[in-house]
Amino acid sequence: MIIMKKDATVEEINNVITEVNKHGLKADVSRGEFRTVIGLVGDESKISFTHLEVLPGVKEARMVDTPYKLISREYSELFVGKDESRIVQVDDVRIGGDEPVFVAGPCAVESKQQLFRIAGEVKAAGAHILRGGIFKPRSSVHSFQGLGALGDAEAREALSWLQEAGHKYGMPVMTEVRGEMQVDLIAEYADILQIGARNMYDQDLLGRVGRTGKPVLFKRHFGASVEEFLSFSEYIVAEGNKDVILCERGIVPVGKGKSFTRYTLDLSAVPVVQHESYLPIVVDPSHAAGRRDLIFDMSCAAIAAGASGLVIETHYNPSEAKVDAQQMITADELKEVIDTCKQISQMVKPHRQRVRAA
Repeated sequence: MIIMKKDATVEEINNVITEVNKHGLKADVSRGEFRTVIGLVGDESKISFTHLEVLPGVKEARMVDTPYKLISREYSELFVGKDESRIVQVDDVRIGGDEPVFVAGPCAVESKQQLFRIAGEVKAAGAHILRGGIFKPRSSVHSFQGLGALGDAEAREALSWLQEAGHKYGMPVMTEVRGEMQVDLIAEYADILQIGARNMYDQDLLGRVGRTGKPVLFKRHFGASVEEFLSFSEYIVAEGNKDVILCERGIVPVGKGKSFTRYTLDLSAVPVVQHESYLPIVVDPSHAAGRRDLIFDMSCAAIAAGASGLVIETHYNPSEAKVDAQQMITADELKEVIDTCKQISQMVKPHRQRVRAA
């Protein structure tokens, strides 16, 4: 990273960016309260750090050792502040602030009537953001793939329902992008674009989503290490989009664990990610547990671990849902989760503030 002097001029900053681009790299420009920091994106061996350090307006050029340079604490503390996290603002919802944010809705949108009923119920329960799948990645080709799989007209209609429900109940909306061809269409309607666990490694999709400039919820692959998780999120940030919300959703269990839960919820990843990166991280207990009777406990544990929010699948009659019926809870159960998690958040907040100040 190139740290500019406090009194560096716009012309000097632009000159450094031009020099970086001239050597085949991209420049990530971050402006803090007191200084501008320029991160290098690409093969750094193509440019001499000694040459960069003598450019007008440059204070120093410093190597960042982690593979996830642009989202690292070392890089961000110069413009975000030490131990501060990024706030992803979506309308009036602040993700990464002092209060947890709750995302809820059906796993799959099945009809307008179903979606609007659930939207009204999760809003009343205290949810801040409405989620609903239009394009569903499924293990079996014979399973329900979502209304988006029926054709372009059906996909656009279902997306318009999601947008309309969000407007009616005053909630931003989020849905998953399954492939590159869907990015522009979904970006017309959704406030947050979700990258599912199966697509965590799809570099072309990540870059395409990053270039929309829309906030992105980025889920950890169920076989990915924390380092891989953070490193692949960098593909979105490298496109100039820092509004990335990381999401822990469970990893492959060992031994006979699969017979008890769908995945193993790695809650240790939450404080680890917060130590390594300034991006906010939320938890999806629904996909991790795969059982509705565990959602309350896992949700409480996630907030106690410091998660900035939860993503919970909700339905008025879970047993009739076409997708993931076994892991959805009702709006009444969601309200109990939200009310309890807010209390837990207040209880652990003083401790977390002391840790940040230490």
